[in-house]
Amino acid sequence: MTQKIFILILTAFTLTSCQTKQTNTNNNNKAMPESTKTNNPYYSHTDTSKVDIPDSEWKKILPDDVYQVARNKATESAFTGKYWDFEGNGTYYCAACGNPLFRSTAKFASTCGWPSYYETIRKNSVIYEADNSYVMHRIEVLCGRCDSHLGHIFDDGPAPTGKRFCMNSIVLDFVPDDSTRTN
Repeated sequence: MTQKIFILILTAFTLTSCQTKQTNTNNNNKAMPESTKTNNPYYSHTDTSKVDIPDSEWKKILPDDVYQVARNKATESAFTGKYWDFEGNGTYYCAACGNPLFRSTAKFASTCGWPSYYETIRKNSVIYEADNSYVMHRIEVLCGRCDSHLGHIFDDGPAPTGKRFCMNSIVLDFVPDDSTRTN
């Protein structure tokens, strides 16, 4: 009986290791519309200045599903995001501000159900905060430019870093390398 309870607890912990609040993202398989990026004066792939605006402003700019994850720290359901098993060559950016986050060469196949990377593009691409929600100790990963919630980092990734950046697809934009773009 004790062994069955242990297995049940272990299974529950494993299923929630990447999760926080779930969000119902009906559009989680769609890229952020170009018009939203155009209407977002803070979106840039080259501007590195810190974006410090109130959540009320983000609510006006971002689609609701992106806003819920980026600003309210919700989590999309496992195995539903557009990038969890995506294999394109290019760069992943913050969907809220356009900050470069990850190269596709740092992405690896993970069984957690969210896109996973072993390193960021730059040391300051992301920042970290302690997350002690749900009776767990985790490290939250935030965009280094706009402080949007991206996901969590774990110490069970591959070499060379041993890290697993477990990210929400909905808060990532992907731009393919020129060699992989089609007209």
